[in-house]
Amino acid sequence: MKILVLNAGSSSQKSFLYELPGELSGELPDPPEPLWEGAIDWTVEPGKAAIKVEANGKVLKEIVPSISQTEATTQLLRTLWQGETQVLKTLSEIDAVGHRVVHGGTEYRESVRVTQEVKAAIAHLANFAPIHNPINLEGIETVEKILGTEIPQVAVFDTAFHAHLPPAVYVYPGPYHWLEAGIRRYGFHGTSHKYCSERAAQLLGRDLPDLRLITCHLGNGCSLAAIRDGYSVDTTMGFTPLDGLMMGSRSGSLDPGILIYLMRNNGYTADELDHMLNKESGLKGISGVGVDMRQILAEIEKGNDRAKLAFDMYIHHLKAAIGSMLADLDRLDAIVFTAGVGENVPLVRALACQIFDFLGVKIDSEKNNSRPVDVDISTPDSKVRVLVIHTQEDWAIAQQCWRLMREDSNR
Repeated sequence: MKILVLNAGSSSQKSFLYELPGELSGELPDPPEPLWEGAIDWTVEPGKAAIKVEANGKVLKEIVPSISQTEATTQLLRTLWQGETQVLKTLSEIDAVGHRVVHGGTEYRESVRVTQEVKAAIAHLANFAPIHNPINLEGIETVEKILGTEIPQVAVFDTAFHAHLPPAVYVYPGPYHWLEAGIRRYGFHGTSHKYCSERAAQLLGRDLPDLRLITCHLGNGCSLAAIRDGYSVDTTMGFTPLDGLMMGSRSGSLDPGILIYLMRNNGYTADELDHMLNKESGLKGISGVGVDMRQILAEIEKGNDRAKLAFDMYIHHLKAAIGSMLADLDRLDAIVFTAGVGENVPLVRALACQIFDFLGVKIDSEKNNSRPVDVDISTPDSKVRVLVIHTQEDWAIAQQCWRLMREDSNR
């Protein structure tokens, strides 16, 4: 069975073709290498799109004038059955297409087959995720144009894993009519948190419902989740992905009175505040260097005080958030680090865990500094395991497609 995955973002798109067992029974294997991998990046050069494809041991790279997502996706997918990267003879070999969709609201608590009703809901929920949901929907409609409507498509919602948050967690302490209007904590990065929790259970040889985990997704966007009984019971992101931790260019949580002050005294508009908080804050805003943690650490070595302040703030907010997640767990079995920073910056892992030595958290410094992938980096006598897991959101989307098709076949 061949499953195509489209993971579309605001400035880039990743696509993968996986081959999964054709028999819709049993368990899936560990993450395989994709048959084909494609990417589009609109940030490499102004006014241009960078297309990269890997398949059959070959790499195709091309810079083209900036074109629409639909045109770029069409051009990218054409390499599945044409040229040196061809892995398919016909489009009919694709059995399903899975899409990451950022916002599923309260309506979608699981992955679903795409229908006209689902497409309409994704469009409606663009009110809550105006940057992402329209792009996700465009990806779905592009695939319909290329592959037709007979091949099933699956929407995998970022918010779904957090659908079990208790009301005391997801309701904001504003007027009750906020909740009635859909203003509540939704949580994001759910596909990553779900995958990492399941992978943690595998690595620990434990049943997921028996584990108490804190998963730390630390990339350009950052979020934590407290996982109990196999579900997310608390998370740092809220109504939007802007809430919670200090991030690459996002502020994370701050005093809302600051925004009122800026509007009243400096005349800021909603769009200006949106841009400032999402694009010019966080590590970038404080350091003046950028969003890349490697650049921040390099500048600290040069004696850059602003870079040092940004890093210290990042660690402070991370430690505080881990502490807040503890409040929703009756014990802690493991802390999981994943995504770009979580997987690749040993210093962040070491400093984040250091403060929790009173809980018996102990990191093996040699393991921590050895580029671990899906590895327990804690010492043998640590009372809490510390795992570094390579998040594979795209494989997780393919898994969701396979499982949904299995459920459909068993009905």
